[in-house]
Amino acid sequence: MPAGERIKKDRQNEGPHPPARSAGGDLETFTVAGGEANLRLDLFLAGKAAMSRARSQRAIADGLVKVEGNPAKPGRRLKEGERVDFRLPEMKPYHLQPEEIPLDIVYEDPSLLVVNKPAGLVVHPAFGHPTGTLVNGILAHCGDLAGIGGVLRPGIVHRLDKDTSGLLVVAKTETAHQSLVGQFKRREVEKLYFALVYGDPAGEEGMIDLPVGRDRRERKNMSTRTDRGKEALTRWRVLMRYGEVTLLEVALATGRTHQIRVHLSAKGHPLVGDQVYGGARRTRLLAARGLAEKLAGLKRQALHARFLAFSHPESGARLSFSSELPPDLKELLSSLRQPAGASSGSAF
Repeated sequence: MPAGERIKKDRQNEGPHPPARSAGGDLETFTVAGGEANLRLDLFLAGKAAMSRARSQRAIADGLVKVEGNPAKPGRRLKEGERVDFRLPEMKPYHLQPEEIPLDIVYEDPSLLVVNKPAGLVVHPAFGHPTGTLVNGILAHCGDLAGIGGVLRPGIVHRLDKDTSGLLVVAKTETAHQSLVGQFKRREVEKLYFALVYGDPAGEEGMIDLPVGRDRRERKNMSTRTDRGKEALTRWRVLMRYGEVTLLEVALATGRTHQIRVHLSAKGHPLVGDQVYGGARRTRLLAARGLAEKLAGLKRQALHARFLAFSHPESGARLSFSSELPPDLKELLSSLRQPAGASSGSAF
């Protein structure tokens, strides 16, 4: 059998070293190629089976992996030509229930789907939101989930806040999940947002480079005033100026929790409608009361994920998706007074 060949069939009765029986599903067999000699078993399996190293170690501990028909430890160094048998674990059912929730599916294939999430929809169940989430809706929508980490569930690679609308990619397979996680980690995913902020920023574009972490006083909130901040980079450029508010295009170089909201607030330009990071306070301070009433009518922060691009986990092709402003933000902008000025890069 050629080196590196992958066989998706049961080989219990083949060869002089039949793999021992163990609980699990189909058997996959790999042969160690010359360039893979001396690799640790857990690293070899993680690469071959497109899984995390932690999951490969669990599979080895559960007796699902044999080297030349014998159990082996995660740190075993492999030799060229050795056979590694991996009994796929049975997929466990997800504890969450599928729910028929209307979803705006922008793109879907056997590996992933891209959703245009509306404001008000929570991405994943959490305290206070046990049901009615995007995950519940995806479970009902997808009939071909391959599962992530041994569980029949969708892979949430990144998230949008409940009151942020826009594009979100979700993995349907372990391979897609690992690929997308890696792309986000390597900053290969492009993300652009529309953000309506208070004030009139100086200049046409800029970069915010401030660490983001838990607020020293309000531990449930994020802040640039933190003792354990992580690197956070946010680029912005002006699309339209409305006097006391400005429409920005924002690009994320990193993906910290609440990063855009925290960074813009730290620079004195909180998002319109942001009840946590200064938007509500700025509404009360507006000089133009008519404008204040219009902005107070927005029931969420004025943030929309408008563009998303990444490489497909299987084909490697670059995929890109765009989303127009949702009706509530579009109506708000159209109700504002004649713009005080617009950048040449305006989207309107």
